[in-house]
Amino acid sequence: MKLVLDTNVLIASLIARGACTDLLEHCVLSHTIVASDFIFLELQRHLVGKFKYSAQEADEAIALLGSQMEIVEPKSLRQAVCRDPDDDQILATAIAGQVKCVVTGDKDLLVLRSYEGIAIISPRDFADFETLDENSRRM
Repeated sequence: MKLVLDTNVLIASLIARGACTDLLEHCVLSHTIVASDFIFLELQRHLVGKFKYSAQEADEAIALLGSQMEIVEPKSLRQAVCRDPDDDQILATAIAGQVKCVVTGDKDLLVLRSYEGIAIISPRDFADFETLDENSRRM
């Protein structure tokens, strides 16, 4: 399955060993993770600004992540969807990558539940979504 891991999921996977780290590892092994330069720039900004990574540490983490992902150019949305334009860029990345879902902890995205046929789910709900997707492909 192709999916987007929102910047907040990637940050959580890097700064604390936990559910998001396990999710990232699973997705790298079993799925195609789609990202964009926008996601990597946002990730770098937060790692350096909020979490006090050095620029070199952030660049190394992003290079490692990027080596395991399909990088796409986000497509412009017909109109703004979210109050935060950064969230629209996540949706635009998902559309460009033709993904099945966006995994995010962002409440502004989660409230949408889906956009243009792309499911928007929390990291906690990913396992159930994955099982449903596998079952639907078997039928």
